[in-house]
Amino acid sequence: MKMKQLLVIVGMGMLFSVSAQAATSTPDGQAIFDKSCSVCHSVNPPPKSAPPIVPIASRYHMQFKSKAEGVNHLVAYMKSPDSKKAVDPQAVARFGLMPAVQLPEQELRTVAGWVWDQYNPAMGRGRGFGGQGPMNPNRIPGR
Repeated sequence: MKMKQLLVIVGMGMLFSVSAQAATSTPDGQAIFDKSCSVCHSVNPPPKSAPPIVPIASRYHMQFKSKAEGVNHLVAYMKSPDSKKAVDPQAVARFGLMPAVQLPEQELRTVAGWVWDQYNPAMGRGRGFGGQGPMNPNRIPGR
């Protein structure tokens, strides 16, 4: 009887260990960004050799109604960048078209979700949006 209990306990421990490894096999979005994207992208301005993430997130929130739509678009864009599908054509003109990202689908989705979540509504519409942001002393109120 005690041997069966011991085997059950050991078996459950192994099961939980395998489950924990499976749960942590895909890194979080920040880790994927740090490993695969931060060479070119900073999170906040100033830019490196590509647009910063926070303004990208802002553009995605302006263009897409839901996180699912934004993530789907960003995943497709990272797989096959196309200037006609860019959410910020000015960024493509300034920095060029990014190369395709060679990551597994799940990692692309995870990092795209992380990018979406970097949106900061407190930043307002900065100078990059036609100069009408809160930092511009000449901005027209209500715009």
